[in-house]
Amino acid sequence: MSKKLRIYLTGVGGQGTLTATTLLSRTVMDAGLAVVSGEIHGVAQRGGVVESTVLVGGWMSPNIQFGEADVILGFEALETLRALPYLANGGCVFSSTDFVPPPGVNMGRECLPNIDSIKEAVKAVAEKAWYLPLVSLGHQAGAVQSGNTAMLAALCASGVMPVGLDALRESVRKYMPPKVLDVNLRALEAGAAAI
Repeated sequence: MSKKLRIYLTGVGGQGTLTATTLLSRTVMDAGLAVVSGEIHGVAQRGGVVESTVLVGGWMSPNIQFGEADVILGFEALETLRALPYLANGGCVFSSTDFVPPPGVNMGRECLPNIDSIKEAVKAVAEKAWYLPLVSLGHQAGAVQSGNTAMLAALCASGVMPVGLDALRESVRKYMPPKVLDVNLRALEAGAAAI
């Protein structure tokens, strides 16, 4: 387990990708590790792509170029596929198995790939990969948006991060608003159990 990691997070607006970025960054920072993060969210308010980065262990810039990410967190399956060029050799992928169809698909102009073809593409470039039904895990916890916490829990429970599940649990308690605390704690347990 390396303490120096570059994590690329991607999803679509409304999934809590930026909330997950902030929570993960604060968890790492509270553990006494150096962290920088950045975000690109363009038309996120309209369901567009949201991309962010968390770099742990002394990086000077939040930028990640193609072939540099040690970990990809894909909160939406198609965005996982689109993010694969960022993955470094020997990298890991955590992906949702759920889709949020883009406008071209909704209008019938494009087709979504199936999850099996995405898994094959991931298998071709990743050393390890985990797949989680984030929508179901979020619903099970009490709010679909809490799927982002389930994803972070899977990441922390996997041993890939220099911080574990207890550190994430403490961050959820410390930084989540009281009205969503219990939902996110349930999502944390569900995400950890899913891997």
